[in-house]
Amino acid sequence: MRTILLAGAMAAFSLGACGAQSDDADMAADTTDDDGGAVAAMAIPESLAPFGSGYPDPGDACRNLGESPATSNYLDDSAVLVGCPDEASAEALGGRIVGNVEGVRIVSVPMGDANVGMGENGPTGGATSAATTIPVRGANSLETRCADRVAAETGASVAGTNRIEESEAAIAIYVNVDGASAPWRCLANRDGSISEVMFTGDEGAL
Repeated sequence: MRTILLAGAMAAFSLGACGAQSDDADMAADTTDDDGGAVAAMAIPESLAPFGSGYPDPGDACRNLGESPATSNYLDDSAVLVGCPDEASAEALGGRIVGNVEGVRIVSVPMGDANVGMGENGPTGGATSAATTIPVRGANSLETRCADRVAAETGASVAGTNRIEESEAAIAIYVNVDGASAPWRCLANRDGSISEVMFTGDEGAL
């Protein structure tokens, strides 16, 4: 009888010990999770002026970096500055790793490559604005703008275009003016501006 009671007591003690170990394991797991979250939250130090909830998407490990003594040497108007807690997340951005501060990889991501979620630094659609190019001939063209400028300069009527010479630097447009012994020339730019208007003949004949 004593043997049976002793065996029962030992079995109860074993079950209690197992339950305690299980509770300890659960507490340890909770502590690990909490610590992991704290580490993630502290991954980018305040000295780097981090902002936003993640880059390129909310919740991501990398974050946008603002201006501070630690980041001032890396800031570039043509790029987004990002801080990542490890090499893998930094390389995944496709930018250039320019430094390492307190274990954080500093990445410069060109504006043209910046991902969505960058409302402060560029359009989310990834569209880029192309430079406006004015046609050489036709309505509201460099040719008509030249004629208007020459007419205003001379006070005479422009009879028509003599010739047009195009180059990478500028476009030379020669126009005939009533009463002039030689054409007038405009140096026009493809953005629509006229940088110079001059008479190509002997100015004494004007």
